[in-house]
Amino acid sequence: MAEHRTALVIGGGIAGMSAAIALRRAGLAVDLIDRDPHWRVYGAGITITGPTLRAMGKLGILDEVLRQGYAADGIDIRSVDGKPMFSIETQNEALGDIPSAGGILRPTLHRIMSEALLALEPRVQLGVTVEAIEWQGARTGVTFSNDQSCAYDLVVGADGIYSQIRQHLFPDAPRPQYAGQLCWRLMMERHPNIERRTFFLGGPAKVGLNPVSRDQMYMFYLEAQPEPVWREEETQHSVLGSLLEGYGGVLSDVRHHLGAASSIVCRPLETVLAGENWVRGNAVLIGDAAHATTPQLASGAGMGIEDGLVLGEEIGRHEDVRQALSSFMRRRYARCKLVVDSSLEISRLERERSAPREQTKVVERALAALNQEF
Repeated sequence: MAEHRTALVIGGGIAGMSAAIALRRAGLAVDLIDRDPHWRVYGAGITITGPTLRAMGKLGILDEVLRQGYAADGIDIRSVDGKPMFSIETQNEALGDIPSAGGILRPTLHRIMSEALLALEPRVQLGVTVEAIEWQGARTGVTFSNDQSCAYDLVVGADGIYSQIRQHLFPDAPRPQYAGQLCWRLMMERHPNIERRTFFLGGPAKVGLNPVSRDQMYMFYLEAQPEPVWREEETQHSVLGSLLEGYGGVLSDVRHHLGAASSIVCRPLETVLAGENWVRGNAVLIGDAAHATTPQLASGAGMGIEDGLVLGEEIGRHEDVRQALSSFMRRRYARCKLVVDSSLEISRLERERSAPREQTKVVERALAALNQEF
C-alpha cells in the first residue's frame, strides 16, 4: 500500500527518529533532515517510564535500552533529611513483563535509535533546514536551505519545542511558555544506596536521583523562580551547593562532592501545546513541536516515540494520508494533553510546596492512565 509514497521528517531527535523508523517499516521512502551537521545530542540522563519502555519495545530498541541503560520498578520517597517516607509501586498488568521504570544517558539513546534508523536506509541530510513550504494539491513542496526542493506525500515536523515548522504551518499557534521552575541536572557516579528512582520531598524544592546505567546516575533539582535566571557555568557548582544546603542522606554526599569539574546543566522549564490540531493538509507536528512538556512525569521522550509509532501505524492502514492524519490526531491529542496538563499540575504543587502525598497522587493517577495501551 505504502511503497510508492514519500515522507519528509524534519528533525532527527527522539520523535523524528521514531517516526522515520515507523514510516520506513510501513514501506514509505523517507528523507530525514536535521539542522545540526554533526547530528549531536545534548543533555544528561533521562528517566524512562514503563509506557515508554513498552513503546521502545514496539520500536525494536528495548533490548539495547535495557542492556545499556538501567531499569528498576517503583519510586522511593524520602524526606529532606534523607529518611524513607513511603514508596510508589509502578508495576501494572497493562505493561506485562516490561519494567515499569528506568533511565538512560541521552547520547546512548540517540546512538541506539540512530543505528536502528540507519539500518533501514532512509536518506539522511544533516546541516539542512526548511526554507519554504507550499501546498501542491495532495502533496507538499519543500524548499531546503541547500537550494534543493522536493514534493512529499507526508511532511512530519519533529524539530522540537522551538519548532520552525510549527511557525510555518500554524503562525498563530501558542509559543513556548516558561513554567516557573529551573531544572538543574547533575551527572555523577551511581551512589550504592540508590537502586531506583528516589525523590526527596518536603523541602525548598523537589530533588530526584535516578540511575541511568549500572555505574552512573543523575540528579535533578527543580528550583522555583518567577522568571528564568541564568547562571555562569563556572559558578554553577557553588550555586547548586547552596541550594542543596539542609538536605541530608545521599544528597549531603552529593553536595560535598560538587566542584568546578562537576557535570551540571541548568535550564528553564518551558512547555507548549500547539492547539487541538497539529495537522495542516498532509503535514503534521509531533513530539515537542506539538506538545512539549515539563519533566515531572518523565514522559516527554515517551510521547514523542509513541507519536512516531502511531503515525507509522495509521499511514500503513490508510492509503489517504489526510485520513491517516485525522486518525493520528484522534489517538494522540488527549493522551499528550494529559501529560502536559498533569506535569504542569505537579509543577504547581511543587512550587507551592504542597504535601508529598498530594504531589505523588497526581503522578500515580497520570501513570495509571499512561500504562494503558496507546
